[in-house]
Amino acid sequence: MLLQIRGILSTIGLLDIVDIVLVAVVLYKLYILIKDTRAIALVKGLIVLLMATLVSKWLDLNVINWLMQKTMTVVLVALPVVFQPELRRALEQLGRGNVFRKRAFLNEEETELLLDELAKGVAVLSKNKIGALLVLEQDTGLNDYIETGIKVDGLVSNEFLINIFIPNTPMHDGAAILRSDRVIAAGCLLPLTEDRSLNKELGTRHRAAIGISEQTDAVVIVVSEETGTISLARSGRLIRYLDVDSLREHLRPLFVVKKHLKITDYLNWRQSS
Repeated sequence: MLLQIRGILSTIGLLDIVDIVLVAVVLYKLYILIKDTRAIALVKGLIVLLMATLVSKWLDLNVINWLMQKTMTVVLVALPVVFQPELRRALEQLGRGNVFRKRAFLNEEETELLLDELAKGVAVLSKNKIGALLVLEQDTGLNDYIETGIKVDGLVSNEFLINIFIPNTPMHDGAAILRSDRVIAAGCLLPLTEDRSLNKELGTRHRAAIGISEQTDAVVIVVSEETGTISLARSGRLIRYLDVDSLREHLRPLFVVKKHLKITDYLNWRQSS
């Protein structure tokens, strides 16, 4: 066995190592692109189908193996259609040189500054009864929805947020999507929830907030245009009648959990909310 390994290693040259590294880098970057969309769930499904095909072949389950092979063939043919937005985005980023761009993370000082700016902006919007929809991206990327709006990529400030949602301006009618401490896009379209048990008083903004929180792990701040009420949508649930202080307390764990809280604290926080 050792001699076989040595024999294989002796056939590997410098170009082979470079080839392997390049393929690994390309696969990693493809994963990063997919990770920022809901397409990651489809990739997991493909992996399950592939594993089922291999297991059925290993166990000599001929009928199941035949079905799995046919299914894989159909899926591979459908991939260009299913992944069309991701393929387009990958080519666009390649042309712009954004493939190797890294996402920034906030420290404690930056987190508090972001919370302050969000709280101040939401307070003004609520006081003046200006409807607003702020989507805070979490682990699941929102690039699919960013493409539907106007790309901004500006630093979050309360003045900036207020200006976005001023009535009769180009970006006010839609959602603003925040990634870390930056507004990535505004005027974005979100999916509406199909939950028919919701209060009839809830308008399109609230239904859109619940809809995106059902399909992703995003957290959404909603300001009612009719009443100025502040609400928070998360995991398909809507928390209404928040004030600025309670909103800040609901948002703070979203930014600190990954670096400063233990997993038990995080689970307790999710259960309590």
